[in-house]
Amino acid sequence: MAEAEPQPFHGAALAVITVSLALATFMNVLDTTITNVAVPTIAGDLAVSPNQGTWVITAFVVATAIAVPLTGWLAQRFGEVRLFVVCTALFTLLSWLCGLSGSFPMLLFLRVLQGAVAGPMIPLSQSLLLNNYPPEKRGLALAIWGMTTVVAPVLGPILGGWITDNYSWPWIFYINIPVGIVSVAITWLMLRHRETPRVQRPIDVVGLVLLIVWVAALQIMLDNGNDMGWFGSSYIVNLAVTATVALVLFLIWEWYEEHPVIDLTLFRNRNFNVAAVAITLGFGTYFGGIVIFPLWLQTQMGYTATWAGIAAAPVGLLAIVFSPIVGRNLHRVDLRAFVTVSFLVFAVCSFWLGSFNTQVTLGNLIEPRVWLGIGVATFFIPLTAMSLSGLTPDRIASASGLANFLRTLGASFGTSLSVTLWDRRATLHDAHLTDHFTTANPVAAHVYAQLQGAGMTSVQAAEVLSRSVSQQAFMLATNDFFWLSGWIFLILLGLVWFARPPFTPKGRAPAAAAE
Repeated sequence: MAEAEPQPFHGAALAVITVSLALATFMNVLDTTITNVAVPTIAGDLAVSPNQGTWVITAFVVATAIAVPLTGWLAQRFGEVRLFVVCTALFTLLSWLCGLSGSFPMLLFLRVLQGAVAGPMIPLSQSLLLNNYPPEKRGLALAIWGMTTVVAPVLGPILGGWITDNYSWPWIFYINIPVGIVSVAITWLMLRHRETPRVQRPIDVVGLVLLIVWVAALQIMLDNGNDMGWFGSSYIVNLAVTATVALVLFLIWEWYEEHPVIDLTLFRNRNFNVAAVAITLGFGTYFGGIVIFPLWLQTQMGYTATWAGIAAAPVGLLAIVFSPIVGRNLHRVDLRAFVTVSFLVFAVCSFWLGSFNTQVTLGNLIEPRVWLGIGVATFFIPLTAMSLSGLTPDRIASASGLANFLRTLGASFGTSLSVTLWDRRATLHDAHLTDHFTTANPVAAHVYAQLQGAGMTSVQAAEVLSRSVSQQAFMLATNDFFWLSGWIFLILLGLVWFARPPFTPKGRAPAAAAE
């Protein structure tokens, strides 16, 4: 006799398993943003530049991106419950080891491992939540799951800043330990007898190796290019050639492979193409701003990690309010309209952030960050729904995995390119300002004389002027970055209208799609 299918949870049991799975998701997403404001401190303690310090973010995100497409195969091979528990346990262990890191290379290596086990956690938490909820409450399950991914980026900068200033940066990793232990214990106790069926399926080893090679080579090239003079360095040239060759071979192999790591035939779907480009470029640009903003505040504006976190965090306030509203109205409003609102808000706020000067106040910084929340709420949910529209049920999992892969890849590449652009523009502005801000300039001579009149030596006065020029150069570079971001968002705004309704998966009624 076939074993009876487990019944959905109800009441207190449903609440407990929801909290357990949400904690793991929260911890995972939090780890992407909590390190942002700690980058300058980590870089200082481990004797690297702030730009190199951002590698702790990109290493994690790249490894996560590579691991996401493997989630389906791993879940079928080992079972969703077992895989989720093991990944969460390893994530917790690696958090502890990251905190113990005594060198930058060791921290990077551990962050790669942590990102690799983090990849399956988010899609599995969503799947396990839906599988154990009553059908009539699955809309609520998705709303709760979605809220954790919105709240974590809000608390991440504040929590990371406060911990860094009041304790030490390793504690941004140590705080995962109790959360992970609770999530692992509850999930295993409640779901170990609800394991999903296991199936032996072949894995595309060649495709996986090529994927790792081209993504890793491209990421290393982007991270090191600025410091090594880009294509004036043979090392960077070799990385570029390796990434290009591996990518071409990967695309050819995956197109003909019977069990591909990534199903490239999804790109035959018009709506998936539009959504994929919008998600990759849109999130990459947005995430670049998330990294640049606190980096600028701490390295140039004198903000502590705590206050940089406070300035960055308000982006999630309106996102928390509007995300459930957007979710409930996906079947009532044209998805292109939602995404248009998102990119319009992103563009306006980017231009707003790009208009500041060095006299900007905390209140001035917070205001556009608050309104950005509307853009966040109308970005992720509608574009995810758009990427799945017109697909048959058997292709939904592959499409969701590929969309998540592109989103995380966009974040990683966006971080590296943004930091490189910011640094190069600052160098250019510094050179330009220095050429004009010499003692031959009456204004500069007057300021120089005032500083000496205040008791400074000529050397001290020159250092003050140099710091002032550098601060202004990075301010102009920050403005350049946000203006470029604004124009990218406006271009993407027009792109989304190339998608065509209906925006529901095949064989599913609009009402059900909004569930």
